[in-house]
Amino acid sequence: MTKVITYGTYDLLHQGHINLLRRAKALGDYLIVGVTNDTFDRDRGKLNVRNNVLERVDAVRATGLADQIIIEDYVGQKIDDIQKYGVDIFAIGSDWVGKFDYLNEFCKVVYLPRTEGISSTMLRENSQREVHVGIIGYGRVGRRFPSEAEVVSGVTLTGVYDINTPEILPVGIISYESAGSLLKDVDAVYIATPHLTHYLYIRQALEAGCHVLCETPMVLEKEQAKELYRFAESKGLILMEANKTAHCPAFNHLMVMIKSGLIGEVVDIEASLSKLWDDNLSLREFDPSQAGGSMYELGSYPLLPIIKLLGIGYRNINLYSRMQNGVDMYTKGVIRYDRAICSFKVGLGVKTEGNLIISGTKGYAYVPAPWWKTDYFEFRYEDQNQNKKFFYKWDGFGLRYEIQEFISCIINHRFSSARLRRRESICMAEIMQQFTKRKNLMEI
Repeated sequence: MTKVITYGTYDLLHQGHINLLRRAKALGDYLIVGVTNDTFDRDRGKLNVRNNVLERVDAVRATGLADQIIIEDYVGQKIDDIQKYGVDIFAIGSDWVGKFDYLNEFCKVVYLPRTEGISSTMLRENSQREVHVGIIGYGRVGRRFPSEAEVVSGVTLTGVYDINTPEILPVGIISYESAGSLLKDVDAVYIATPHLTHYLYIRQALEAGCHVLCETPMVLEKEQAKELYRFAESKGLILMEANKTAHCPAFNHLMVMIKSGLIGEVVDIEASLSKLWDDNLSLREFDPSQAGGSMYELGSYPLLPIIKLLGIGYRNINLYSRMQNGVDMYTKGVIRYDRAICSFKVGLGVKTEGNLIISGTKGYAYVPAPWWKTDYFEFRYEDQNQNKKFFYKWDGFGLRYEIQEFISCIINHRFSSARLRRRESICMAEIMQQFTKRKNLMEI
């Protein structure tokens, strides 16, 4: 049997892609198609916002031409794949002539003619409109947005609103006197204000017909989250919680790999996150009237891998908090599922290791600190010869990945992102509400 392998992005899958796949298929008996993962498109200098990797895999599968589909994650993977799958022929479009001659050492290299007059770049340029975005809340987090938005295609940053007029803004960005006046001039808004103001700003933006990306935690009550998501969809608008870890490429790969069974059934998850800010007790993060404290500030991050892997159907949660001046300087939570137990630790006045460990029946995943901006993780087994290490790139502050997905949802009319489902966001709000009501909480 002759095995053929080819690679591509397959963004906005078109007839040119299909013709190329047919030509590759005709070279042998078995076609393996490598789909390039969501990554930084250095040729265009922008993050793609049209089709994410799962959508592109589905599009390739729908052609019926691929016998096997794999995801290309890293430089040098082509050699690894050729050897791993026993490939006889490497096929690629003729616009790459000479680029992959080095692979002749491992298999036959064939450059296939491309279909003239059509390309993903052409389709993207013809169909993609600019989304005008505003910022509400130009504090420590909000000030990171402009530089991150610059590397995402399809985004035009229009202006900002903050209760304290910003002294310095990037060139071309307008400071608005009110949130309402900003909302009249934009298609979408990024909200990075104190937690307790999120609900009203989200509601105001949706009523004004604007899509919303809101910093995590989006809201602190389950019913508020459900109401806002329902209202957004009824208006045909996108509402998304801005949890940067949820959109981190490496974290998403980790979740997919674990769900595929590489460490067996998950039976335990431990996640920790802490920051020592004890010399700055005047910060909002330590103000009980502004929902300060470890749980509200950091809790949505360690909750993320637990909910992503084990779901929203937990049996109960017990919380243990060390309080100071009305806020929790440290909180530990223990979450029980039918067939798993999980724990998380967050602290603003206690320092923890800050790693993530996911234990399974076949092995475990280890993600060192700072795991919430994952760029490296390991799978470890009883037989250490089977251990595997995975390295990824983390660009900038990480906001670009959630901006990319947000704009993609707007352009493609997707109301929910697989990276952080609406039901998962609602579950996080429910757990925050349990903390607010001090249900099953013991002070230590």
